[in-house]
Amino acid sequence: MADFAQESLDIHKKYGGKIHLGLSVPLETADDLSRAYTPGVAAPCLAIAEDEEKAKTLTWRKNLVAVITDGSAVLGLGNIGAAAGMPVMEGKCALFKKFAGVDAVPICLKTQDEEEIISIVQNLEPSFGGINLEDIAAPRCFAIEKKLKETLGIPVFHDDQHGTAIVTLAALKNALQIVEKNISKVKIVMSGAGAAGISIARLLLADGAKNIILCDSRGAIASDRSDLHISKEEMRKKTNPTDERGSLEKVLRGADVFIGVSAPGLLRAKNIETMNSDAIVFAMANPTPEILPEEAKKGGARIVATGRSDFPNQVNNVLVFPGLFQGIFSSSAPQFTEEMFLAAANALAGLVKNPHEEEILPSVFQKGVAEVIAEAVKGV
Repeated sequence: MADFAQESLDIHKKYGGKIHLGLSVPLETADDLSRAYTPGVAAPCLAIAEDEEKAKTLTWRKNLVAVITDGSAVLGLGNIGAAAGMPVMEGKCALFKKFAGVDAVPICLKTQDEEEIISIVQNLEPSFGGINLEDIAAPRCFAIEKKLKETLGIPVFHDDQHGTAIVTLAALKNALQIVEKNISKVKIVMSGAGAAGISIARLLLADGAKNIILCDSRGAIASDRSDLHISKEEMRKKTNPTDERGSLEKVLRGADVFIGVSAPGLLRAKNIETMNSDAIVFAMANPTPEILPEEAKKGGARIVATGRSDFPNQVNNVLVFPGLFQGIFSSSAPQFTEEMFLAAANALAGLVKNPHEEEILPSVFQKGVAEVIAEAVKGV
């Protein structure tokens, strides 16, 4: 069995990271240099000074994303700091380029102060065509994204929130089709009420879900909780319509769907046995899911998905974010909207022509995924 941890260390050491800059214009002669740099470069500078919008056609800004983190919630590793988050941010940039031809630059900030992050990103605006916030812990990430969307003239996207929500909804659409259940009728229990969990819940509600119970480490988000942050309190008012209380294991009884974006090893087969027939289990904690697929199947789950590539039904954000930015860069939309997210989820689900228990999403290597997502965004 491959030792991916060691192999990853080896390739990062060998290549010094995963991305590098390339040239778009020739620089072989003195005339080439005069066009690309001085004296010729003064002309595009003056054109942009006269009309700043021209930066989107005269520079690489039109196709350039800043991938920004403060290192506070990197993968499943937690608050490991900005420098340690760089390999993930580089990887994100590599995926943008590979799957959608979008250029991206990793920016790791040596601060976790909310106001300072907002100020830094606001001042980066002239250099980029879009902002992708990454691995910033909740609840800080909500306020940062909200303020930046209000104040910037370029699109802002937090992939841990919206990318995860879109790909999860797409997967759930096809899973529900297989088990012949309707999203408005099923009971959905979620483990994890941070950035990903809250955003998934919001998008499922927008798509017609009526009965979602969010759980955090202290159990169900219900009216008996006096310890809720404002973001969780907001979701309490929109979810858990029968005000079920207690542990994750307790409220999971009678559920049709489990969605986990939380911590490893929370559930066992005996917990899945308490769910309704044809149970759907999305255990997406990485690298170790809330329950392993074999254990979930042992408990009676019909469809199981994880965030890992070594199991069937990988729920992977790379299916979403490259196409989203490709789409918004080629449209006139100033910001991403919930309608775009719903359209992207529908388009992604539709790429699987005959969904079955072990294929509810397209492969990340299926050709044309980014283009389909981009067209869905442009069509809103």
